[in-house]
Amino acid sequence: MKNDDPKEKIGELKKEGKVKGLLSRNKEKAKKLLKDKEKTEEMLDDLEKKLSKIPRVGKYLKDIPVFISLVRAYISKEYTKIPLRSVIAIVSALIYVLNGFDFIPDFIPGVGLIDDAAVTAFAYKMVHKDVEKYRKWKSGKKI
Repeated sequence: MKNDDPKEKIGELKKEGKVKGLLSRNKEKAKKLLKDKEKTEEMLDDLEKKLSKIPRVGKYLKDIPVFISLVRAYISKEYTKIPLRSVIAIVSALIYVLNGFDFIPDFIPGVGLIDDAAVTAFAYKMVHKDVEKYRKWKSGKKI
């Protein structure tokens, strides 16, 4: 097998700590990005455009719109009842998903989004209580 074989990369993702490492490599970028509301909004817009081009977002990528909404509410100071570490984990995952040339490049049909789904699922697992509190807050909000 070649080093760029998708099956080999999927196997590599399953190794202990691999997904956590993929997520944490964007932690500093996320911290910096959160300090600039305009750049954060730009990144979120780019991510929404990317998602609109994916025909079936899939089981794990379905949380990305909620992540985007939560980050927007956080940076606008509309919703701040979430620990900064959770927002950083979410933004780190979003940065990873937006990067098309990640562990498994997104352009590889059928498997290109597997690493994005794994990173998103891992981030959700880390922050699920905070995301669920946000969902409840948002659903109770009068629009």
